[in-house]
Amino acid sequence: MAKRTKIKDILASEQHDYQTTVMGWVRTFRNNQFIALNDGSTNANLQIVVDFNTMEEATLKRITTGAALSISGKIVPSQGKGQKYEMICEQLEILGDCDAEKFPLQPKKHSLEFLREIAHLRFRTNTFGAINRVRNTLSYAIHEYFQSRGFVYLHTPVITASDAEGAGQMFSVSILDKNNPPRNEDGSINYKEDFFGRATNLTVSGQLEAELGAMALSEVYTFGPTFRAENSNTTRHLAEFWMIEPEVAFNDLNDNMDLAEGLLKFCIEQAMSKNADDLAFLDQRLAEEEKQKPMNERSEMGLLESLQFVANNEFVRLTYTEAIDILRESTPNKKKKFAYPVDAWGVDLQSEHERYLVEKHFKRPVILTDYPKDIKAFYMRMNVDGKTVRAMDILFPGIGEIVGGSQREERLHLLEQRMEEMHIPTEEMYWYLDTRRFGTCPHAGFGLGFERLVLFVTGMGNIRDVIPFPRYPKNAAF
Repeated sequence: MAKRTKIKDILASEQHDYQTTVMGWVRTFRNNQFIALNDGSTNANLQIVVDFNTMEEATLKRITTGAALSISGKIVPSQGKGQKYEMICEQLEILGDCDAEKFPLQPKKHSLEFLREIAHLRFRTNTFGAINRVRNTLSYAIHEYFQSRGFVYLHTPVITASDAEGAGQMFSVSILDKNNPPRNEDGSINYKEDFFGRATNLTVSGQLEAELGAMALSEVYTFGPTFRAENSNTTRHLAEFWMIEPEVAFNDLNDNMDLAEGLLKFCIEQAMSKNADDLAFLDQRLAEEEKQKPMNERSEMGLLESLQFVANNEFVRLTYTEAIDILRESTPNKKKKFAYPVDAWGVDLQSEHERYLVEKHFKRPVILTDYPKDIKAFYMRMNVDGKTVRAMDILFPGIGEIVGGSQREERLHLLEQRMEEMHIPTEEMYWYLDTRRFGTCPHAGFGLGFERLVLFVTGMGNIRDVIPFPRYPKNAAF
C-alpha cells in the first residue's frame, strides 16, 4: 500500500502545497463534498474536499460514517473555518464499507453506559481516542522513569500459589473437572492431581516476587496485570487491572515517598506535555459533565487545574495519628456530615476522609504514614511503638488513595511473629522468609494501580472507562 501520512503530523506541520496520502475512517460526509477523516492519531479530523462532479455516484454513496478510506491529494490551507489545512482529493479508494443504518456510532453524543456495551467500537469516539492516547503516554512514562534511574524491569508470575495480601479473594486456576474433581478422603479437592500439583490462582500482586529480585538486583519494578475476585460494583474497582510495583533494596520509608512522589509528578508532566490537545478536550468534557451535577457535588477544580495542582505542589507528609486528630476536630466530623464518623484512633480511613485532607484542609496532595498495624499487611516494618507500621498512602484530589506502600519488615523474627498473628503459613512462605535469613537488608516499595492513575489524569468518573476491555462482576465481554 502507499505510504500514508498521519493526520496529526499534517496538522502540526507548517508545510502545505504538497502531495500525500492519508488513510482513516469517515466521521461525517457533508453535501457530497466534505469528508471529515480521522485516523486515531489525534481527535482532530482532516477535511477532504471531494469534487462530486467527477466521482461516480456509486462511490459517493459508499462514503458513509465509519467507512475506511485511502485518499491521495494535495494539502492546502483551508478555505473554511475550524481547520488549518484541508486536502483536495485526487484519488479515493474505499478500503472497508460501513452500513450506515447498522453502525452503532452515529455522529451524535452517546452515553458512557452505551459505549461500554460496544467497547469494541468505542475507540473510535473522541473521548476514548483521547483516553487511550493518554494511557499510552502514561505507560511509556512509567518505564521511562524507572529505566532512567537504573531499575530492572521484572516479570513476575501471573499464576501463583501465594496470596500477597492475605485477602483470599483470588481467581482459581485449575484444569480439574469442575463437575467431578478428584477428592481427598475428607472430601476436599485433591489438587495434587491438578496441572501444577497444588492449588493455584491468578496473582493479586507481584510485590513478594519483586522483593526477591530487589535482594539481588537492588532496584526492580513490575508493571503487569493483577486480579481481584472481589464482588465490587463500584466506579473504583476492577477484577483485572494493571499494577506498577517497585521494590528497592537499601531504601527506607522516606526514600520510598520520594520515589513515589517523583514518579507521579513525572507521569503527569509527560501527559500534559505530550497530550495537551487530548487533555484540553477531556477538560472541556469534564466541565460540561460537572454542569449537570448539583452545586454541592461539583469538583472545585477542573481537570487541567487538578493536574497542575499535583505537578506543582510538594506533597504534605504527616502521620496517620496526626491525620486522625485533624479529622476528629474537623467541621464535617463535628457536624456528622461524614458517612463514616472519625471517633477513635485505629479506624480505617475512607475516601471521604482522604479527600477532606487533600481538598479542604491542606489543599495539596498528602502522604500519610505510620498506620496502625491492625489495618495493614503482614510485611510492613513495625515501628518501635509496637502499634504502628512504616506504611504510606498517597492521597490525590477527587480520587483519594492512589498509591499504597511501605518499608518492608526485614527482621526475620518480627516478620515470623507478624505472620503467625495473621495466620499466614510460614512453611509455605519459606522462599519469602529466606530473603530475611540470607543477607537481609532494609528495603521498601509501593503499588500504584495504573487505572487509578489514568482515571485521575483523564478526569473520567468510572474506572471501567480507562481500560479498553473492563472486567468486573458479571462482565467479561469481548
